[in-house]
Amino acid sequence: MADTGGSTANAPSQPALGRNLLTLPKAHLHLHFTGSMSIPTLIELAERRGMELPVELVDGVALDVPYNKRGWNRFQHLYDVARAAVKGEEALRTVVSRAAEDDAAEGSRRLELQVDPTSYASSVGGIQEALEIICDQAKIAAEATGVQVGIVVAASRIRHPLDARTLARFAARRAGHGSGEVCAFGLNNNERDGRTPEWEGAFRIARNAGLPGVPHGGELRGPEHLEEVVEFLAPTRIGHGVRAAEDPDLLGRMVEKGITFEVCPASNVHLGVYREAEDVPLGTLLNAGASVALGADDPLLFLSRLADQYATARMVHGLDDAALAGLARDSINASFASDEDKRRWVSEVDDWVAG
Repeated sequence: MADTGGSTANAPSQPALGRNLLTLPKAHLHLHFTGSMSIPTLIELAERRGMELPVELVDGVALDVPYNKRGWNRFQHLYDVARAAVKGEEALRTVVSRAAEDDAAEGSRRLELQVDPTSYASSVGGIQEALEIICDQAKIAAEATGVQVGIVVAASRIRHPLDARTLARFAARRAGHGSGEVCAFGLNNNERDGRTPEWEGAFRIARNAGLPGVPHGGELRGPEHLEEVVEFLAPTRIGHGVRAAEDPDLLGRMVEKGITFEVCPASNVHLGVYREAEDVPLGTLLNAGASVALGADDPLLFLSRLADQYATARMVHGLDDAALAGLARDSINASFASDEDKRRWVSEVDDWVAG
């Protein structure tokens, strides 16, 4: 892939057909903290700690393996190893800054970076301290790159639901729409773990503080599980949600509720949810009238950044420039930026189409 500048080693190449996707104004709404790193950034942080990384994390292959070897366990193992390299305040600040720089190179106007500060708390003195560092650096990075950087605080399904309530309270203290503020509350990790209703209380705390819900659902598990996520967590956006395509009635109800789908094609393929990129039901969602925001999820492991997702939509799913601009508008309108900022960025999308 061609290098577009910044720290991105896995930068997207620009397909010959259509306008330059790197210049398409867009918002990035589904990007995880550790997974946002490029391979060089991971190597840099590991070297600071004198940490040896497994070959699978640095050979440019990661999860790009045969279909029968894909799956969550391989992903989680490699993610945990990478996360172990992110220790201390300097490392946290580096991850935030590089994420903003990489998004700036891809035309992002706003990045909503998702993080569970619990994962990094022990190296900086606590959950609150970790969140303060990340939010502070998000504001600094926004000023340096021109990309607004909001923070999504996300609880984990592999931890106790009461921990999620604690996180929601920490998130509520920093709630806001601007850079360096917490803009939403999520729930991530293995969808097969835990009972969804048990996190309802945490999402209620977040909503009462003005934080919309953006939980994961409908990727590893199907419509029945997604029904629970919609019922109990009342999402404004759904992380993935692609399995709704298997139940037209559920999909229709989600569209009626105005829930935006954060679709990450590379994730769906590399985790073995779908065999090939053409199997991702992007067209089904769009034909149902869904609002869709493309996301890169974890570029470190999926070896594919945001503009690559747009390239997939173009080259694999046959979307023309007007349709790609529609996805960009959806991403901007589904972000938690101010209305004024959204209007300005949408106008920039219109200018991109006009060419």
